[in-house]
Amino acid sequence: MAFTFLARLTKSTSLLGIALMSASTAYANPSDDKRSEFVDVGALLPNAVLDIRYFGHHNFVGKPVDGYNAPKCLLHSTAAAALKNVQVAAQTQGLSLKIFDCYRPQRAVDHFVRWVNDLEDTRTKAEFYPNLGKDKLLGDYIAAKSGHSRGSTIDLTLVDAKGKELDMGSPFDMFDTLSNTDDPRISAEQKANRYKLKSLMTEAGFAPYSMEWWHFTYQPQAYPATYFDFVVE
Repeated sequence: MAFTFLARLTKSTSLLGIALMSASTAYANPSDDKRSEFVDVGALLPNAVLDIRYFGHHNFVGKPVDGYNAPKCLLHSTAAAALKNVQVAAQTQGLSLKIFDCYRPQRAVDHFVRWVNDLEDTRTKAEFYPNLGKDKLLGDYIAAKSGHSRGSTIDLTLVDAKGKELDMGSPFDMFDTLSNTDDPRISAEQKANRYKLKSLMTEAGFAPYSMEWWHFTYQPQAYPATYFDFVVE
């Protein structure tokens, strides 16, 4: 879920396989000059609401996640420019964007993998995966690499003029089919809200992810095969 795009692996993938994949994959060096191509979205969109979940304790891990040294949304400049168009369009409807996660360092994804391997830690189960055992999260929901680490993916929702989130039928990062964009259990209003967000994003060039109503990736991605690891600061 979160995670928002957490690359999908088959449910049969072993925990050992995930750990080995994480350890053996080559990632971009944090000192690469590509960091200069990333934009601080908070500065670009001062009217957007930032609720960077992995910087704090309100997330499925239950504590700050490795690599988040500041509550910032960083995106590659191409995705950030497109997101600015989304914010402008949302404001014409009396709405604004609320952002949960953007660029995600590879070290944060590694933290997620360690968390899912720790089957004893179920402190956040009631809120984030109430209908699944933690051992079922590996694969469809949590994997060793995330599209977020490429810099063009974002997790977000819409808020009204008072800053209240629109009712989307499930909270951000809920590991459940209820978070699928077209889950049949949601109400007509909730579906309309999800499609309002989806329409705003797709019209600006972002592709949706059907398993998570909040997850979108700008196309074409600037670095479709690179997983960066510089910290958010």
